Amino acid sequence: MTTFSFEYFPAKTDKGNLRLLDTARTLAKKKPSFMTVTYGAGGSTKDGTLDTVTCLQRETGVPMAAHVTFINTEIPQLKKFADELWDKGIKRLVALRGDLPDDLSWPLDLEGNYFQYTSEFVAALKSWHNFDISVGAYPEKHPDAPSLAADVRALRLKCVAGADRAITQFFFDNSIYYKFLEECEKAHIKTPVVPGLLPIHDFQSMLSFAEKCRATVPDDIRKKFEALKHNPEGAKDLAQDLLCAQVEDLASQGCPHVHFYTLNKSDLVDMACQSINAAV
Repeated sequence: MTTFSFEYFPAKTDKGNLRLLDTARTLAKKKPSFMTVTYGAGGSTKDGTLDTVTCLQRETGVPMAAHVTFINTEIPQLKKFADELWDKGIKRLVALRGDLPDDLSWPLDLEGNYFQYTSEFVAALKSWHNFDISVGAYPEKHPDAPSLAADVRALRLKCVAGADRAITQFFFDNSIYYKFLEECEKAHIKTPVVPGLLPIHDFQSMLSFAEKCRATVPDDIRKKFEALKHNPEGAKDLAQDLLCAQVEDLASQGCPHVHFYTLNKSDLVDMACQSINAAV
């Protein structure tokens, strides 16, 4: 039986919050293992993340995980936020470095009170409270990593520091994920590496996002969407077919868990969840 989890982001308007709550309630019926809420660069959505994650846990009854990033945030502030989350009943985190702002260079201010690596952040979070912690994994390497091998070594350090699972960047060709699992096995990574899948609600927006993340979009997918650029219903049907095909293949290969980047929308993900366990 393949289980699943869902990611949301804090809405910016009251109307957006209502839509998000409706989406979360709909997907909560799929009995996910957990759901997550993202966190803006440098803590720019800290309050929104805290409010959203506590609201959704209260309203859906599903265990929630808050994303936390350490970039450009001093350690005492990070501990304060971790304490707030724990005190509000949020026992799960997704621990990430966060995007490096244009005005910062690496390493960070060595004279300041900052973490330099996600592995340090994970170890500290575990020492502060017994959080369940997910970290990021990058099957095509993180854009800032010098090589895939270096990125896999960094992932191993995060796992050794206490991560309970790694969730991958999205991909559209499952062979990329399977090859990455082989690299993780070679690096003696025992922590579960969960595939992260992105529904294609808007093809052009997805292309921009994929370029930023350096995620490959196969040529056949590009051609199929290009042929449907004046046919929104056809494009939606194609997006549904692609997502269902991905999850069915993962389930048939014995993948125990799938994470969906929902973009705060339920329709494509809802159908994909129905297809997951029908495949096995």
